[in-house]
Amino acid sequence: ALDPATGKLKWYFQFTPHDVHDWDATETPVLVDAQFRGRMRKLLIQANRNAFFYVLDRETGEFLLGKAFAHQTWASGLDDKGRPIILPNTDPTPKGVYVCPDATGGTNWAAPSYDPATGLFYVPVREGCANYTRETITPKPGDPFTGGDPQEDHKRGAPGSVRAIDPMTGDIRWSFPMRLGSAAAGVLGTAGGVVFASDPEGSLVALDARTGAKLWHYQTGGDIRSSPISYEVDGKQYVAIAGDSTLFVFGLP
Repeated sequence: ALDPATGKLKWYFQFTPHDVHDWDATETPVLVDAQFRGRMRKLLIQANRNAFFYVLDRETGEFLLGKAFAHQTWASGLDDKGRPIILPNTDPTPKGVYVCPDATGGTNWAAPSYDPATGLFYVPVREGCANYTRETITPKPGDPFTGGDPQEDHKRGAPGSVRAIDPMTGDIRWSFPMRLGSAAAGVLGTAGGVVFASDPEGSLVALDARTGAKLWHYQTGGDIRSSPISYEVDGKQYVAIAGDSTLFVFGLP
């Protein structure tokens, strides 16, 4: 967190110290003002690529809560400072070690959403695993350099879902399954109590924000790697999403 007037560092929090699985923290943080354990706080909430959900005090950087929201096999949990309690034999090796999630993560850059009416945080989830190997490579100018080669478990696949998380507890209130998990297709929450989500198979769905029940479905016929948007023109509400090379626009009654 930086002071916008001076650019000076106010605080920092490291989600995955000594990251050896490529679980960077590029996922969108959401700022929420809410009662948390009896007092009003300015919160920062994030579903991280490492498959854990976090709640921080955004004024101080204090770790308040953390809990796994997707399948993971690398940590037994988080300590009271929010640092992962890493399980043995989960670092990459020359022969490879099987760890979940895969390098794409339990979620990725796909946008989450928060609904102040329900108090729930909605996140697109994917649950893949990979064989992580470590390599010794001499860097050369102009050549790509990774130092490792995580191989996704394509036989297992990476099933997806949209999950509603309670930021007060970290518990998953509901989960709506999607056959394939997406790293790029975000979710849209609306004031009308509807959550829109999509997947790589071209499905666009509308879900009840409180229960996760499917209200509507449309098959676009192409891979969706974008987030839906909603807007109003002349008193009529629209929902739009880009799928493959086509823009789909739907009018709400």
